[in-house]
Amino acid sequence: MKQFTIATLGSHSALDICRGAKDQGFATLVVTVEGRDQVYKKYYATGSDGGCVDECLRLGKFSDLLLLSVQKKLVEKNAIFVPHRSFEVYLDFDYQSIEKNFKVPVFGNRYLLKIEERGVRPNQYDLLDKAKIRYPKQFKDPKKIDRLCLVKVLEKERGFERAFFLAESYREYEKLTKEKIESGVFTKKQLEQSVIEEFIVGTQVNFNFFYSPLKKRLELLGTDTRRQTNLEGLSKIPATQQIELLKKIDVKYEEAGHIAVTVLESLLEQAFAMGERFVKASQKLAHPGVIGPFALQSIIIPGPPKKDIVVVDVSPRMPGSPGISATPYGRYFFGRQVSVGERVAMEIRNALEQNQLKRIVT
Repeated sequence: MKQFTIATLGSHSALDICRGAKDQGFATLVVTVEGRDQVYKKYYATGSDGGCVDECLRLGKFSDLLLLSVQKKLVEKNAIFVPHRSFEVYLDFDYQSIEKNFKVPVFGNRYLLKIEERGVRPNQYDLLDKAKIRYPKQFKDPKKIDRLCLVKVLEKERGFERAFFLAESYREYEKLTKEKIESGVFTKKQLEQSVIEEFIVGTQVNFNFFYSPLKKRLELLGTDTRRQTNLEGLSKIPATQQIELLKKIDVKYEEAGHIAVTVLESLLEQAFAMGERFVKASQKLAHPGVIGPFALQSIIIPGPPKKDIVVVDVSPRMPGSPGISATPYGRYFFGRQVSVGERVAMEIRNALEQNQLKRIVT
């Protein structure tokens, strides 16, 4: 069998991808830039006693990945590229180039990546509608806000981070948006592209699925929840002091990491049903549909009549939580812990053995 290299961009979940690829016998390559390469070329470099990164390809900037000369190097190594969120972010959300100009085979459906962006159509809400999956009530007109809402708007300085804020009336929305525009948190144009949605009170759980086109099977690899700054720290301050502190500090929902969680087995039936509908809807909306890992980022809310799952975000690619394998759901199926990175490599290995690679790459 021809030797293939599993390649990815050096951020997000690159180590998870590389470890899984090595466990399945593949060579690994990480695309890096100066100042972001030591983790991969030094601390986790493959050696006689460990490591998982065989090679680093250092570029001047991540977006140079779209240069034909760089792509040629990857093609010569028979690279299969595994995308994650940072891949989209550091390529400046240039989905047209990702879809049409990136000549390296991509594991998964590259045409589905853009649905994460709320300003494009079709987007994740169109997909959730088609799949008949519940998500928070949205308000296109801020004047109609009649309950506590979460406003999702991109930051001015870091276009990939969202400057979430809460408002329970149009008056409060007006006051906060004026303050944040004047202080440079986001721009008026970014605000126009924001999403205003009902704030859902419940327990946050990300359902991390894997769909195998080879086996036509949906798997739940694990469940996790986010840890965010500075929200994480503020939540640990006594409620009596939070009110005064929140007047001085803006709440930040920046991603800091993830922790493993488990859910009641009584919720799994509903979770799997949602996952199945999502897969079928994606096949109709963005052929050939979802391939490999995807996550339904959800809030579990109380009854009556019974607990329900509300999806607040969708990740149609590699998740950013290597701790997923710490939950038991993959082990229930495979008899051992299987990381998302290894499950991706297993699918690639199976496709190569069956001469079916075209079914899992785009």
